[in-house]
Amino acid sequence: MGDVMDTPSIIFMGSPDFAVPALRALHETFGLTAIVSVPDKPSGRGQILQSSAVSKEAISLGIPLLTPERLNVPEFIEQLSDLRPDIIVVIAFRILPKEVYSLAKLGAFNVHGSLLPKYRGAAPIQWAIINGETETGLTAFLLNETVDTGNIIGQTRIHIPDDMTSGELFTTLMNPAAELAVSTCKDLLSGNAIALPQHHELATPAPKLFRQTCKIDWNKPSKSIVNLIRGSNPKPGAWTVFNGKPLKILKACSGDPSLLIEPSSFMINEQGFFIGTSDGNLSLLYIQEEGKAAMNVTDFLRGYRGFKEGVCS
Repeated sequence: MGDVMDTPSIIFMGSPDFAVPALRALHETFGLTAIVSVPDKPSGRGQILQSSAVSKEAISLGIPLLTPERLNVPEFIEQLSDLRPDIIVVIAFRILPKEVYSLAKLGAFNVHGSLLPKYRGAAPIQWAIINGETETGLTAFLLNETVDTGNIIGQTRIHIPDDMTSGELFTTLMNPAAELAVSTCKDLLSGNAIALPQHHELATPAPKLFRQTCKIDWNKPSKSIVNLIRGSNPKPGAWTVFNGKPLKILKACSGDPSLLIEPSSFMINEQGFFIGTSDGNLSLLYIQEEGKAAMNVTDFLRGYRGFKEGVCS
């Protein structure tokens, strides 16, 4: 055990909105030495250069910002080395090469959006919901040469309500991630951090979600489909083919048990929009047609003039 050093050199690395609360909390608590984020990228129809959320925050707070194209080039490694980092904190960033994370005197750690070793990979928040978990959390772990396998130095558990989407869980985890980042830094600086190895035999994958991953199989049970809809909301969105065109389903619930609908068949009546599953049917609540804004099903049905029954594919 020891005292926290007066002026530690802490470098923060991240990109999206998810990482911003942690950036702020760390800077308020310790004063960040520098921030590393991704280079500006063209965005939108005009292909105007856009900075990451982390880059914008760094500029707003006046913290030195590095945006290397690649992390393994000598120039960038030398820049980091000159900063003499005690700790490197990583949240929602790239995979760091050993030449980078090994520069941290006390350790480089990542805050990951699951209770490792469960859900290793790029989409832990989404897969926890898709798989019907009722609990997830955050893990602070020391970086090593294999992604998401390092020794654990802190965890936070979070309950997942039955109707929560991945977007809502993403937001829910932001402030706890900031708190975990700060407490982990304090433990490393004071010498109180305890690093525990992961139980690798319990590991589960959480690969990036692609559009095709989120195509609904109506031959599955209703609960499984609802979990897919929740877990892929807002992106990339669960979808089906309705009247020959893709239809995103953003929210649904168990439908009318008195309706006998075959899996993938749809029925539209004055009560709503129903699609059959392997064990009943789902009532669609919020949808998005291709090229249109998302809308409540009640509004959709008010202007709908198509078939009242048919098959989704």
